Amino acid sequence: MEIPAVVILTLSLMFVIQTFLGRLYVIPSASMEPTLHGESGSGDRILVQKVSYYFSDPEPGDVVVFKGTDSWNTGFVSNRSNNTFIRGMQEVGSWVGLVPKDENTLVKRIIAEGGQTVSCQAGDPAVMVDGSPIDQSYVLNPPTYPVDTTTGSEACGGDFFGPLTVPEGHYFMMGDNRTNSLDSRAHMGDELQGTIPRENFRGKVSAVVFPLSRLGGVDDPDIQR
Repeated sequence: MEIPAVVILTLSLMFVIQTFLGRLYVIPSASMEPTLHGESGSGDRILVQKVSYYFSDPEPGDVVVFKGTDSWNTGFVSNRSNNTFIRGMQEVGSWVGLVPKDENTLVKRIIAEGGQTVSCQAGDPAVMVDGSPIDQSYVLNPPTYPVDTTTGSEACGGDFFGPLTVPEGHYFMMGDNRTNSLDSRAHMGDELQGTIPRENFRGKVSAVVFPLSRLGGVDDPDIQR
């Protein structure tokens, strides 16, 4: 087979994989510690697969990569060049996974889904969904930052919030590093009340693939059991 044909076949295969099966992402921050490690230049490389959500809906407890909505995108700076030719090459590269997509992608854990009511108030033992405490065994403990007990609690991971009934087809997202995560709680004043629509999901985080010392699956516990 001639080299051009091999290149075309390889790029086509990469496009199919990236579009329909999954792709790799880099964790850029510490908001999902201790589940996912994110440090400048050395964040976890994670495998995000799309196949699971072809056959079933996302569930509370899943760790998901998603595209931010307008209020989540404040401060986002495009990674595209101002040069038209280079920008075009970057777009092509993004189709086959060689260049990141030109969008603000984030990673958080699903806490509540459409129709459920989420809150955390004084005296609650954990974040509450439909009046019951969720499992928080995966949350970073002790917290990264101290919590002002006049406005919040460690059980809430910061300030008290809610109650909020999640719109149908949307999800309430939180980071595992609760006191160091700008998540749905920080955007409850927007038109979607901080929730993320299903169509913004890019896939479910299945594993950490690099560094090799961190190689392994990512748990998705039944947090509402």
